[in-house]
Amino acid sequence: MRRTVVHAPPKPVTVAYKASASEESVSISEFVQRRCPSLARDFVPAWWLFNGHLQTLYSVLGDFTKTDNVIYQRTYLRLQDGGTLGLDFTGPDDTQCEADAPMIVVLHGLTGGSYESYVRAILAPACSPLSEQGLGYRAVVVNFRGCAGVPLTSPQLYSAGHTDDIRQALFYISQRYPTAPLVGVGFSLGANVMTRYVAEEGELSRLRSLCILGCPWDLQANTDKLTSTYLGHHVYSKGMGRNLVNLLRRHVDTLSTYSDRGVAEAAAATMNMVRPTIEAFDSHFTRIAGGSSPPWPFATAGDYYAYASSHKVLGNVQIPFLAINSVDDPVVREIPVGSERSGWVTIAVTPQGGHLGWFEANDKWFEVKRWIRTPVMEWLKATAEDLICVTPSWRPLYTDKDGYIREVNGNAGLGCKEVEGGGIIVGAEPQRDVLAGL
Repeated sequence: MRRTVVHAPPKPVTVAYKASASEESVSISEFVQRRCPSLARDFVPAWWLFNGHLQTLYSVLGDFTKTDNVIYQRTYLRLQDGGTLGLDFTGPDDTQCEADAPMIVVLHGLTGGSYESYVRAILAPACSPLSEQGLGYRAVVVNFRGCAGVPLTSPQLYSAGHTDDIRQALFYISQRYPTAPLVGVGFSLGANVMTRYVAEEGELSRLRSLCILGCPWDLQANTDKLTSTYLGHHVYSKGMGRNLVNLLRRHVDTLSTYSDRGVAEAAAATMNMVRPTIEAFDSHFTRIAGGSSPPWPFATAGDYYAYASSHKVLGNVQIPFLAINSVDDPVVREIPVGSERSGWVTIAVTPQGGHLGWFEANDKWFEVKRWIRTPVMEWLKATAEDLICVTPSWRPLYTDKDGYIREVNGNAGLGCKEVEGGGIIVGAEPQRDVLAGL
């Protein structure tokens, strides 16, 4: 059985959309069915990538340097707490598209960045001109603190539960492109962050819609299942743990200067670990320095997982929301298809595809392409162009005397401003010491 199962919300909302020369109102379930027809077609994995392990390992070890090449223009944002984000923009410039052209906002996976092949697999076609069968959209990848060459300038990294960084990045993007509909795409850990962000914001979300791929949902349950098998424990969990330690190693000199909250001590202790699992890394470092205080630091990794999990907040989502997971994903084994969720949330589950893989055969013998790009492109076009949305009542933005962009009557601790640096980023260039694809 290779058919994708689309789990519609128990009580779907009614939405209006543009249908030929008129406007129609249908349930969100019917909207997904009509506007994302690829979800109803069979996904047939490449014959030599016939299970979730092979799909996942190819995502990590495959050579994608010559496919889906994307050139970015980086902008650095300084946050109110001293942290730095790297925003990588791509697509047509302001002279080549209308001011209200859609903007795709992307969050990458665990230790990735804009260079990831799964990110480029979406942005390369989405940002191509209509004449080349693209969407002609603009896009920006928000690189987490310390990832993809972004300097670490604060006593914290990032985590599955810290949403203020994407919140502040959206201040900047919204002010820079005030009339552009913002549509979100999140991968793996970034999917968890985006889910929590839109749930926390509700009707005030600056994202018009969201599509998430490979979300880890219930962090404790999926961590427990991951480490319950030999491959899960020794290959995937330790592989992700090694990635995090190698990422931390790049910034340990900076972190060693911060004595607040025990960050320097936590960094030093973590650096002494040999091939830790992801849970061991989270226990030593993420629970202490994965976000701002409060609620960080947490007493245990389990407390952090309980706080950061996204499956429990789906009832608060108030925008069109499509999640896609795979049954044979060796990293994410628990998918909340039976959980309580709002009428906006659709969860599609493919029988195969691994973790952020979804590779199907291309024209040549061993050449593959990502099946996932088709449903994601359909969703982006449907929600950015066809869906008729109520004008959101966002909190207005202003720039303070120090140049920080803030929300009127918003959180006083949040604000961001553009700082020097950045430049051209070649998306296909791999990162040293960090495995891609996760």
